Amino acid sequence: MIPFLDLQKINLQYAEEIRDAIDRVVRSGVYIRGNENRFFEEEYSNYIGSRYAIGCGNGLNALSLIFKAYKKTGVLDSGDQVIVPANTYIASILSISENGLTPVPVEPDKETFLIDQQKIETSITPRTKAVLIVHLYGQCAYTDKIGDICRKHNLLLIEDNAQAHGCVFKGEKTGSLGHAAAHSFYPSKNLGAMGDGGAVTTDDPIIADTIRTLANYGSEIKNIFQFKGTNSRLDEIQAAVLRVKLKHLEEDNHQRKNIAKQYLKEIKNRNIKLPVVSDFDAHVFHLFPVLCEKREHLMRHLKGKGISTAIHYPIPPHLQESYREWNHLKFPITEYIHSAELSLPISPVLTQSEVEEIISAINNWDE
Repeated sequence: MIPFLDLQKINLQYAEEIRDAIDRVVRSGVYIRGNENRFFEEEYSNYIGSRYAIGCGNGLNALSLIFKAYKKTGVLDSGDQVIVPANTYIASILSISENGLTPVPVEPDKETFLIDQQKIETSITPRTKAVLIVHLYGQCAYTDKIGDICRKHNLLLIEDNAQAHGCVFKGEKTGSLGHAAAHSFYPSKNLGAMGDGGAVTTDDPIIADTIRTLANYGSEIKNIFQFKGTNSRLDEIQAAVLRVKLKHLEEDNHQRKNIAKQYLKEIKNRNIKLPVVSDFDAHVFHLFPVLCEKREHLMRHLKGKGISTAIHYPIPPHLQESYREWNHLKFPITEYIHSAELSLPISPVLTQSEVEEIISAINNWDE
């Protein structure tokens, strides 16, 4: 069986380094807010190209802390609108609404599946204060036009970089392009921990300090609480593991690109729409999504050939029960993507023979 993602095999590549890193934490006797976290924040901010990185509990926390920090500093206020792609994972939208802000879903471009820059400006109202772009599937969502729109209308630009560690725009890493960015280190990510983990990157010292304080119960000085904060800290073991895996991230992303290049070149089935890649060298292929109108048939066919696949994501946010006030809305491009998307296996440990087997099984499928 070819798994969709073999996390055990991925981590076993670096087993000795990871064991040494964990042993270092155990022997240190410091398990929260120690040297591993401090060193990882320095190394990750240097990698991204931002002045600051603040480790936190997970990717959703990272996004939520960004919006909470901008509210605490008076840049945002309850009821302010935040433009967000309609076809994103629900965490992007949860982070907005849980802070008393108003998400404004915008359709994606039908070719790239990234937020449609043409529709951002037409969605701006006097209450719009921010744009949240999502570097979905590992492809950069930022454009010069989006940057110009945000500057023209004095809008915050926030990046959801959960799926795009190492992705670039004109030589600059995503996560350094806006005012602040959220990163997830969920185990399946290109840079994945061995548990939950996340981070915020920013160049703004006030936002960085506010986020660090908010994530520590609202306390900068022990037992003195400046804000009504939360507990969201990257633990020392996860920070140590991430330090190991960060060293190998570029090589791992290179392997993903090799597989994607072969998929794009050799998959020829007319019933399958391959992803449109605007800049191949910049893409990090966290996922390789194809569109197929008979997705369930294709999934069964591949499963019968011993190939696992996944759907990202079966139900769009506006049709979820949790956002039932949106259930009447129509986003046809988003709805089509969610009804037809199927993710093929792609990872740094997928072998050449497995890639060829997947391509052959797809090309030999007749609906």
